[in-house]
Amino acid sequence: MSGAGRLQALRDACRAALADLDEADRRARHHPELSPLAWHLGHVFFVESYWVQEVVLGRDDQTRSWHTLYFPELCPKGERPARLPDGEALLAWTREMAAANDACWPETGAHPLLRDGYLRRFLAQHYAQHLETMRLARRQIRMRDASTVPPAPLTEARPPAAEAVDIPAAGIDLGGTGEDAVYDNEHPVHRRRIPGCRIAAAPVTNAEWLAFMADGGYRRPELWTPAGHDWLATAGARAPEHWRPHPDGGWYSADPEDALSPDAPVHGICAHEADAFARWAGARLPHEHEWESAARQGHLAGDGRVWEWCGNALYPYPGFTAFPYEGYSTPWFDGAHRVLRGASRLTEPEIRRPSFRNFYPEGHRHVVAGLRLAWDAAP
Repeated sequence: MSGAGRLQALRDACRAALADLDEADRRARHHPELSPLAWHLGHVFFVESYWVQEVVLGRDDQTRSWHTLYFPELCPKGERPARLPDGEALLAWTREMAAANDACWPETGAHPLLRDGYLRRFLAQHYAQHLETMRLARRQIRMRDASTVPPAPLTEARPPAAEAVDIPAAGIDLGGTGEDAVYDNEHPVHRRRIPGCRIAAAPVTNAEWLAFMADGGYRRPELWTPAGHDWLATAGARAPEHWRPHPDGGWYSADPEDALSPDAPVHGICAHEADAFARWAGARLPHEHEWESAARQGHLAGDGRVWEWCGNALYPYPGFTAFPYEGYSTPWFDGAHRVLRGASRLTEPEIRRPSFRNFYPEGHRHVVAGLRLAWDAAP
């Protein structure tokens, strides 16, 4: 699909994420870490309009009144529900802004951000990222509203699979090498020597996570880092976010669209839980360098179904330069945001590449995120 056609398809998908919801569910925050679905919809159309109309053309007559609602730093999440326009007015506004932006594109060919189609790709990926977040919010609604318990619980616990791939020590080029690598934290491409390691052939499964739980994984302090222990004491977690005890024993998923298959990758876990499982399994989480090296060599079976927590915090690559704005990455080089690699079943194609660096605070569990084990190479 062409750049313009794909952008339109993503616009339509974002609108469709609200189409069957009542006004209350459009405006509500369905998780403490999530904004209202209606805010996400307004935000993506505002951001497109901001870059096309304000930044490229220098016009702010259609956007300036929306700055304090749709720039995240100017509107705390708790204030967003009350400040949103009603649903029909919002949908009409998105169509108005899309039409205005489409009329602007032919005028913008000389601007540096238009070079090689950069701005259109950047905006498409922005839509794609928020569309995934909107799907996470809809998942919270399904979990809230689910009323039936599936007849077959998850009861099968298995030890972690032993299958792993040897990744020899090598120098590799890390970072975004293609035109789709639009985000600043993927750049610059740089050479890095990766020590040898072993990495699991597949992500950890639900059955393997159940074995961790059955062995007291959530109750064994020696498995948890100090930060993880503090998180556990506050969160009170004893299973992944969407797991519920089945009346007949075992577990089921509160999301009716996400049954707990024994072989499916576990998700609904935070980085602290992933760290504890890895320690229990006699392993560790891969550094994102190891993950990218293995991905580029085609060694990561089962990737793309869940985001995979890595063992390191987000950091700037050597020679990093913020682009096209300061706020995408720079505020999150704080040591508190952990890198995730890969993609989930909710992720659009624009985001699925080896160099893409997702990042979340270590305690977030609402993301479709799991883990893959790694080990140091044998001496």
